[in-house]
Amino acid sequence: MLKSAGLVRDRAAGTRRVYQLDMGGIEALRADLDQFWAKALGNFKQMADQGEGK
Repeated sequence: MLKSAGLVRDRAAGTRRVYQLDMGGIEALRADLDQFWAKALGNFKQMADQGEGK
């Protein structure tokens, strides 16, 4: 699942598979999370500011 999401890469090493983080995928995930939280916190601030006037 992590591989299909682009978060890890794998390679064969004998009879094993070695996995490592795919930094491009991790950076894309981080950007999405930053955008999500910025919007969520902005909405929360807006609601809190509106509540102060009541």
